[in-house]
Parts: sequence; structure tokens; C-alpha cells
Amino acid sequence: MNEISIAYITNPNKKTAEKIAREILKKRLAACTNIFRVDSIYVWKEKIVKEKEYVIIAKTTKARELQEYVESIHPYEIPCVLNLKAEANEKFFKWVKSVVR
Repeated sequence: MNEISIAYITNPNKKTAEKIAREILKKRLAACTNIFRVDSIYVWKEKIVKEKEYVIIAKTTKARELQEYVESIHPYEIPCVLNLKAEANEKFFKWVKSVVR
């Protein structure tokens, strides 16, 4: 089974998303990241809030370590760091495994 994790991490702005993505890659906690802008609507302190956010998608075999590290550097009071399991094709799996340490 070629199982990897896909981390989904929300960020307040592009600069923060890029900084966290680079830190994740420098520490070899992910092999690849993607960043995209989203409109988020959520409940915060009893109000419905709409914000522009930037999401990092990171491919990893070290989900727990990545999650703990992101939580330690993230500016949000309650950071969203989700890990989803995914089946990867053989070549991609081997590449991710060779990069992540």
C-alpha cells in the first residue's frame, strides 16, 4: 500500500502560507506543497465570519510531526491542520518517501 497523508492547513494571508510552506519543506516534513486562496465562512466567538484565507496542501509521510510543527509556529489561536490519508501511485509515493525525513 502506497499511503501518504495530505495536510490541509489554513492561513490568514499568502505571506504566512508561503513562510509556513517553506519551513515545512526545509525541515523535510513534506515533499511538496501547494497554496491557493479560498473564501472561508465559519463561526467564531458566536458570530458568522467571512474571511479570505490561503490554504496549504502538503504531501507527507510524517503527518503527526508535520501537524505538531505547524501548530507550534502558526499565528492562529486555533490553527486548522487536517491530515487526510491518500493512496499514491508508486512513483509519487517513492519520491515523497525519499524526500520526507
